[in-house]
Amino acid sequence: QVRLVESGGGLVQAGGSLRLSCEASGRDFAISTMNWYRQAPGKQRELVATISSSGETDYADSVKGRFTISRENAKNAVYLQMNSLKPVDTAVYYCRADVPHYGGSYHYWGQGTQVTVSD
Repeated sequence: QVRLVESGGGLVQAGGSLRLSCEASGRDFAISTMNWYRQAPGKQRELVATISSSGETDYADSVKGRFTISRENAKNAVYLQMNSLKPVDTAVYYCRADVPHYGGSYHYWGQGTQVTVSD
């Protein structure tokens, strides 16, 4: 079982920056792929960024060059640095852990943190 707690959301003006944090409980963090998703009102949840257990990263095209995902295994934490924010980035941001299990993985979600970008 993994418990995830996000923090760092808030209200920011367009062009500003925020840093989201996700802290995980449990012993499997270091072997887990960690993800940031977001869901805007009336829209489906979408994958924003991924970081593997080895540190490989991938991003949605809409955030490439603006967002950076990183992890700190010693603290069981994953971060999302968001720069040059736009109003379209407004959403609830969720952390997800993909914990390996017999060739597949279990997915654990956090409760989400609201990010609002004003014009």
